[in-house]
Amino acid sequence: MAVLQEILTDSTSRMGVELSSEQLEQFCRYADLLVEWNQKMNLTAITDPEGIAVKHFADSLSAWTVIDSAMKKNPDRKLTLIDVGTGAGFPGIPLKILFPDLKVVLLDSLQKRLTFLETVVHVLGLSDISCVHDRAEDGAHRPEMREKFDIVTARALASLPALLEYCAGYVKTGGYFLAYKGPSLDQELSESKKAQEVLKMYLKEILKDPASGDQHQIAVFVKGGPLALQYPRKQSKIKNTPLTGA
Repeated sequence: MAVLQEILTDSTSRMGVELSSEQLEQFCRYADLLVEWNQKMNLTAITDPEGIAVKHFADSLSAWTVIDSAMKKNPDRKLTLIDVGTGAGFPGIPLKILFPDLKVVLLDSLQKRLTFLETVVHVLGLSDISCVHDRAEDGAHRPEMREKFDIVTARALASLPALLEYCAGYVKTGGYFLAYKGPSLDQELSESKKAQEVLKMYLKEILKDPASGDQHQIAVFVKGGPLALQYPRKQSKIKNTPLTGA
């Protein structure tokens, strides 16, 4: 995995992130496990070292400035992050490797993916990180998770109007939602104006990787106030009557 280390180091350096030798080793072990487990279950279509380094690891870390800033504003406590629909652990695990002091929850609806993630957490020696088996729209109504997180992340889960509804219920007032998106972001932002207003999720900024242009973008939202109790709705409602429009 020397190739992965070299490419990842180069990619993160261009972002302004310097990884320690221990962190690089953790990323290499994570990549090994990803490739190994992918042979018996569908985790990712990307299995080459360069693809894993750039499209999974570096892409996950591209929101680091938001988290770094939030941590500096709250030096006296551990910030909480939940990765909704985490899949193979992106971006939650890479962010945990970069920021060991984050308290992280990985949420997914598929138990076998969580079994993989629990193995990764154990092998990498990560602490203050838990794996939760639940649907996004159900977990957001549970008292232990309702509006309890400083930072919420989601990557490749749904279109933005639906994604905001799935995730808004986890974000504290004043907290951040980081939506990892691609070239369709501008259109999705336009379609999600109603969702932003109803869910009190207000666009703060858009992060772009200069190397990839619009291919990888992160929409950063701030939670403006408590969410109405009926949200998120059931999946069928979110899908069939989305909060779209101006």
